[in-house]
Amino acid sequence: MNSQLLYQEDPTILEFEAMLVENLTLQDGRRGVVLDQSYFYPTGGGQEHDMGVIGSARVVDVYKDENNLRLIHVVEGEVSLGPIKARIDAERRLRHMQHHTAQHLLTHCLLRHTGYETVSANINGYSPSTLDVVTPAASQTTQISKSDLEQAELLANRIIYEDRPVKTYFVSPHELKSIPLRRPPKVTENIRIVEIDALDYSPCGGTHVLRTGSIGLVKVLKAERQNDKLRVYFIAGIQALEVFHQMYDSVSGLANQLSISWQDIPEVISKQAEQLGALQKELQLLRQASIRVEARELAASAEEHLGIKLVRASFEARPVGELRVLAEELKKLQSLVAYLTSYDGQKVSLIVTCGAASGKDARQLLTGHLAIIHGRGGGDATLAQGGGVASEEQYRTFLHQVNLG
Repeated sequence: MNSQLLYQEDPTILEFEAMLVENLTLQDGRRGVVLDQSYFYPTGGGQEHDMGVIGSARVVDVYKDENNLRLIHVVEGEVSLGPIKARIDAERRLRHMQHHTAQHLLTHCLLRHTGYETVSANINGYSPSTLDVVTPAASQTTQISKSDLEQAELLANRIIYEDRPVKTYFVSPHELKSIPLRRPPKVTENIRIVEIDALDYSPCGGTHVLRTGSIGLVKVLKAERQNDKLRVYFIAGIQALEVFHQMYDSVSGLANQLSISWQDIPEVISKQAEQLGALQKELQLLRQASIRVEARELAASAEEHLGIKLVRASFEARPVGELRVLAEELKKLQSLVAYLTSYDGQKVSLIVTCGAASGKDARQLLTGHLAIIHGRGGGDATLAQGGGVASEEQYRTFLHQVNLG
């Protein structure tokens, strides 16, 4: 057994004694230490590293130094050479064990039920883990159905409830030939097999629970396309329970707010969405009618200038969309030119409309007036829109100079 990878022998050992044999200053400036033996898991195989403490120093990263065949424990704090006690973060280790074994199990169930093969995985005990699958070569689809995901999830949880043993052991290349591996190993020596009770055999160097029951449960969240693969998101164990608590609290709170049972939420929300949609349409019609009335009132109070009616109206932080609708109404009046402005304390919006018989070009009028505030815009001869940034004093000057040009 490699003294640097003792977790492979017993992942339940979380406290141990060792000799600190080397202190290092790493290339990125962090502090690293080397132990003569270690139960810490280093980042690798899609699984994140352990954390914990060595002496009084906090372990924040662990990785393999492949050149020297040793583990580098990245620490925050100082530790001296010699005998030392170490402790691994138990919850983090358990979360990763639950998710990693759940990934093996879910991979097996997806392959068994759908023929989809897992080609890579990312294990994380604090956010959803993922596995990337590819469809069978003979398959005409590039998607995975909700039903297939549910069936694979159900099968995985049944195996969890059966509390089957999870075994890990090393085999020689010769012994490997007799094992029905789900995928071939990436190494040619020190081949470690993770077996889920004669169901699934996979070469793996990660940490795993000792029995499937320790996973607790596995829940598939979604699947989405990632280039030529499908990415399946799932949670398990402690994290799945946390997510359930969060979702239940949210759903219960919503149900209480609506004075209904949580089971009725989908139906009630659907009805309310329909009602809201109808009200929004009604409001839109009323708003359009209101704007038509507003346009008539503005036109009725328009100034007369050389046979052309001139409307100048300014608004405080009025949505540009509303100004646009109002402008479209005013544009219909043949001999009318309108300047509609809105100012929110920083940004000026200007819309110019010119009736067909006005003899004016909205684009030219817009460009001339926006030059005062170094603004920009565009449009056509009948309606142009633009804006710029101005102080309150600049805006007042801008309004004062708005005219037929």
